[in-house]
Amino acid sequence: MSAPEEIRVAVEAAYRDEWGQVVATLIGLTGDWDLAEDCAQDAFAAALATWARDGVPARPGAWLTTAARRRAIDRLRRDRTQGAKVRQIAVLERDPDEPSAEEIPDERLRLIFTCCHPALPFPARVALTLRTLAGLSTGEIAKAFLTTEPTMAQRLVRAKRKIVEAGIPYRVPPAELLPQRLTAVLAVLYLIYNEGYDEVDGRRALAAEGIRLARVLVHLMPQEPEVRGLLALMLLLEARRGSRTDDGVLVTLEDQDRSRWDRALIAEGVAALDQAVAMRCSGPYQVQAAIAACHATARDAAATDWPQIAALYAELMRLAPSPVVELNRAVAIAMADGISAGLALVEELAGSGKLDDYYLLPATRADLLRRDGRLAEAAASYEEALKLAPTDAERRYLAGRLSGL
Repeated sequence: MSAPEEIRVAVEAAYRDEWGQVVATLIGLTGDWDLAEDCAQDAFAAALATWARDGVPARPGAWLTTAARRRAIDRLRRDRTQGAKVRQIAVLERDPDEPSAEEIPDERLRLIFTCCHPALPFPARVALTLRTLAGLSTGEIAKAFLTTEPTMAQRLVRAKRKIVEAGIPYRVPPAELLPQRLTAVLAVLYLIYNEGYDEVDGRRALAAEGIRLARVLVHLMPQEPEVRGLLALMLLLEARRGSRTDDGVLVTLEDQDRSRWDRALIAEGVAALDQAVAMRCSGPYQVQAAIAACHATARDAAATDWPQIAALYAELMRLAPSPVVELNRAVAIAMADGISAGLALVEELAGSGKLDDYYLLPATRADLLRRDGRLAEAAASYEEALKLAPTDAERRYLAGRLSGL
C-alpha cells in the first residue's frame, strides 16, 4: 500500500470511529449543530494533508477534536457581532492545548438522546442520527430512504430548527424519563438496521451502521440490558442474512443453508444476550434475541425448539403486544402443538382485520394449509399473498410455492 493510500485509509477509519464524537463535542461546546458538522468536516479534510506530512497522530480523535475546535474559533471570530458568538469563543478558547484522549468526555450519549427526542418526527430522528452520529452524507441518507437529496436536506434542516425552537435540551434525560426515552433511541437504531436488512441497493450499508451504533450504545450504557438485547438481536439476524435469498428468490428460514451462517456473529450475539439476561430485567429486544438464538443455535430445522419459541412469543405478547407478534406466535404454536392449533389462531387474527393488506398473513395461512394437505385452499391464499407482497424476492418465492402445489 502506498503512503498516500495508507493516509487515506487511516482518515477513513478515523471518520468511522471518531466522527460522532467530534461532532458531539463541538455541539456540546457551541450549541450550533451546523457549525459543529462543518468544522468536523474541515478537520477531516485537514487530516489528509497534515497526516501525510507529519504522520498519523497517536490519538487521532484528540487531534481531530482540536482541529475542529480551532476551526470553530476561526469561524466565530469572523462573526463577533452577536453576544452568543463571543461566549462561544470564550468556551472554545478555554483550553487551547490538545487534550489527551482521557480528557475528552464522550459526548455521543447526549447526541444520541437529542437526535432521538420524542418531540421530533420519527423520520427526522432517523435522518439526524445517521447524519450527526454515523456521519453519512445527506445524499447517502436520501438514497437509502429512496428520496431526493433536497428533500432529505430539508428534513435535516427542519429537525435542527425544531431542536432550537422547541428548546430541546442537549443532555441525557433524567432517571425518571430514561426508560421511555431509551425505548425511542432503540427503535431508531433497530429501524436503521432493518432498512438495510433486505438486499436492496443503496440500503445495505444501513445494516452495518445499525450494528455499529448499537455497539456504541452498549459502550456508553453498559448497565442497560435492553441495549445489549438489541445488539444481540441484530447480530443474530445478521448472521443468517446472506442465506435469505438465492438468485433473487426469498429462502425461508427452514430451507436456508445453515453452513452459510456466520458462526462468529452467532457466538457474539449469544454472548451479548447472556450478558443482558444476567441483569435480570427482561425486555422486548431480549425476548426477540432469544427467539433468534433458538433458530441460530439449532443444528437443523428439525431440531428447532418450537415449544420454547412459542413460550417466548407469549412473553413478547405480554411485553410488546402487536398483531405481527400474534401471527408469529401462531406459527410457533402450529409447529409445536399441531397445524390445526396454529391455523385456528391465524383465522382468528384474519377475522379481526388487524393485518388486512399485510402479505405475511395470507402467506402464513397458505403455508400452514399446504402442510395440512389442503392444497386448493393453500393456492387461494398464495394468490392473495402474491398480490400484496412488496418485493420481487418475496413474489418469486410465493409464485414458486404456488406452482409447486
